[in-house]
Amino acid sequence: MTAQTTDAPPDRLSIDPASPHYDGVALARGVGIRFRGSERTDVEEYCVSENWIRAPAGKTRDRKGNLLLVKLTGPVEPYFVAPAAPTAADGN
Repeated sequence: MTAQTTDAPPDRLSIDPASPHYDGVALARGVGIRFRGSERTDVEEYCVSENWIRAPAGKTRDRKGNLLLVKLTGPVEPYFVAPAAPTAADGN
């Protein structure tokens, strides 16, 4: 098996550092989201196995100043924007 076939974003990912699903390494590479066949740039959290994303509901904010999020269901397809950095084990 090559690194190309196993190189996939995590099943669940959040951009909030306080979340247990936050992954700084994956976010540093850049993760794009295709939701219901269209590109989304406003996704705060997603879960592929449960088929949902959380996205802001307009510009509404909660009492702590965070954007209010709505949960949308449908097919979620995450992908990495940048390729993985070569490591010493790769021989490059």
